[in-house]
Amino acid sequence: MSAPSSSRTTFQSSELSRASAEVFAAAADHPVQITRRDGESLVLMSESADQARASLLELASQLVAVTTSTEKTLAVRMSDRFPWMLALSPADRDACADAVLAASRASLATSQPHLALAELTAWRETATAMAAGLGEKSVEWLENPLEAAVRP
Repeated sequence: MSAPSSSRTTFQSSELSRASAEVFAAAADHPVQITRRDGESLVLMSESADQARASLLELASQLVAVTTSTEKTLAVRMSDRFPWMLALSPADRDACADAVLAASRASLATSQPHLALAELTAWRETATAMAAGLGEKSVEWLENPLEAAVRP
């Protein structure tokens, strides 16, 4: 996603056997670079970090396909790729499309997959709740929520 950063934690390959606990602890926290004398450096990361990167790339490929088309609105094109968006109101579909696209751009620019994945998940969960009928009834606000909590 991005070029190796000079601030990335780096270990020599020999440290994998001498100080494996330290190397693995660092890799569990963030990707680390393992330098080798006899070949190209390697990157060691947690499986969840790898899955987050793969999910971000999948989302990016979907968004590239959606944004390169000129047919219909962005929200309509995204609803074709993400059918759960159809549970949202037309205004919410527009907001969702804009928010997911902006978060994806930020994720790709900063190599932080969680930004886009959290935004996409939040909108998908909202759509699921709307499809289940949540939000159809108005909410009754309590004057003093603490009194209601202590009532027998």
